[in-house]
Amino acid sequence: MTKSTRLDVGNKEANDVVKKDAKKVVDKQASDSSDSFDAGSFVKGTREELSKVVWPSRQQLISESAAVILMVGVSATLIYLVDKLFGWASRQVF
Repeated sequence: MTKSTRLDVGNKEANDVVKKDAKKVVDKQASDSSDSFDAGSFVKGTREELSKVVWPSRQQLISESAAVILMVGVSATLIYLVDKLFGWASRQVF
């Protein structure tokens, strides 16, 4: 089985899970007869959704944060240099 085939199978299974969860939500919303806000069910639903989140490991968090900080620094430096170049060019012309 190729890597692509394995990914397709995994994506199909994930899509099936998402569809089942979406169907449960739609069915639950259809069965609710009142339009009032219920804080208890909101908190319960929020906890259920947060339990489904795949949180990054400490190492992933550190490495991805470092990558973002590095890219922001590189982008800011590039913008600064281009700004200085255009400033110098405009002083030469005008």
